[in-house]
Amino acid sequence: MITIFLIAFPIVAGLITLLLKGETVKRFAFLLSLVELVATLYAVSQFNPAGINPALAFSYPWIESLGISFSGNIDGISLLLVILTTLLVPVIILSTFGRSYANPSAFYALILFMEAGLVGVFTATDAFLFYLFWEAALIPVYFLAGVWGGERRIAVTFKFFIYTIFGSLFMLLAMTYLYFQTPGTHSSSLEAFYALDLTTGTQAWLFWALFIAFAIKMPVFPFHTWQPDTYAESPTPATMLLAGIMLKMGIYGVIRWLLPVVPAGVAQWGTTAIILSVIGIVYGSIIAIRQRDIKRILAYSSFAHVGLMSAGVFSLSTEGMQGAVVQMLAHGVNVVGLFFIAEIIGRRINTRELAQMGGITQNAPSLTVFFMILLLGSVALPLTNGFVGEFLLLYGVFTFNPWYAAVAGLTIILSAVYMLRLFQGTMFGEQNELTAGMSDLTLTEKIALFPLAFMVFWIGMYPAPFLKLTEPAVQNLLQQVVQQ
Repeated sequence: MITIFLIAFPIVAGLITLLLKGETVKRFAFLLSLVELVATLYAVSQFNPAGINPALAFSYPWIESLGISFSGNIDGISLLLVILTTLLVPVIILSTFGRSYANPSAFYALILFMEAGLVGVFTATDAFLFYLFWEAALIPVYFLAGVWGGERRIAVTFKFFIYTIFGSLFMLLAMTYLYFQTPGTHSSSLEAFYALDLTTGTQAWLFWALFIAFAIKMPVFPFHTWQPDTYAESPTPATMLLAGIMLKMGIYGVIRWLLPVVPAGVAQWGTTAIILSVIGIVYGSIIAIRQRDIKRILAYSSFAHVGLMSAGVFSLSTEGMQGAVVQMLAHGVNVVGLFFIAEIIGRRINTRELAQMGGITQNAPSLTVFFMILLLGSVALPLTNGFVGEFLLLYGVFTFNPWYAAVAGLTIILSAVYMLRLFQGTMFGEQNELTAGMSDLTLTEKIALFPLAFMVFWIGMYPAPFLKLTEPAVQNLLQQVVQQ
């Protein structure tokens, strides 16, 4: 029942938020998001990584005559992503306290609705329920970007909409086909899909139907062109949701719904997926170096990091899969913090152009400290959260092919180049008329950044709890792939 609560409560909270008015809306939304976080911590306390967790599973007939059920479950992989979602949503809401948005009740309700969709995606074990939550998670961010975004928001959100609908139709086609291949009266359960005995040719085209849907969401090269504009034009809270949590939907989809369902397709086309992912790492990093807008630098940085996660997943190694899961958590923490810092700087000096910045550290020492902590996590410095995931990912890719790992390893050098350039361009150098009067972090901003900085060091210095949480689920999933 706790899993149903985690899905349903943000919906109820969003509906309540719609009824409120004024500046009290953001405080109420923040308190409701904390309730969701507490419920997640309770689920963690009830979770046994090595055993069955009936308290975290649910299954009810939905369209019984068609074999479609309202069913879900939480294993170690799902739980880590639910933790990520319910941890970041309060931080994202708290990050908005420094500014006002038109129609705040709708703005915060959409954030809570998106949280429900995300938790549903990470817990659903019925294909059509998964698809429902997949689409439900996209609708709020579409409106957040389209209504509260920048000057080019209409064109950008239309492009985002076309890309996501295109991918979703491929996924729906694949899942419908899989549904009709199940025996008897048919079933759309995940276990029924795992049990299918499909020909290699069938699995090959199903691989591409599913991979395109998930690759667009991550995104993976060359399905990424919607991402930089959407990240740059969306309001920062929506960008945080997109980069910190929503792109994990694609990686999770590959792990849960692609690898075990079409293992022969993965064997045939997995190398191609790794090559595309590695290309994205280098391409995204080089483009990030050339950017002048700080949000675009972070957008291409996120694109490059996702490429490494995708490559690790398709390496089909325990280390690569573990690295991808842990890196999803680490990347979400880092990128949300960095986009928040970009928002703080942009709001203070009314520009995001790197060339118009400099000397900020002279007036904002606290901002400098938090920026440096999150930056070091992003460049995978040892003892920070990014190092654990990247080390495991590169090791997993190395076991698959040393040459691919060598190219993917360029991310360590290239990320240091563009992130340190970003830090130097904003924090150091001479002040100008824009940065001379910039103020330091407020108490609310420090409170929002503190848990993110804490997670950077916790995951980096003591990753064992997170690895132990996910290891049984990862090994079970890889065993499913091998057995088929």
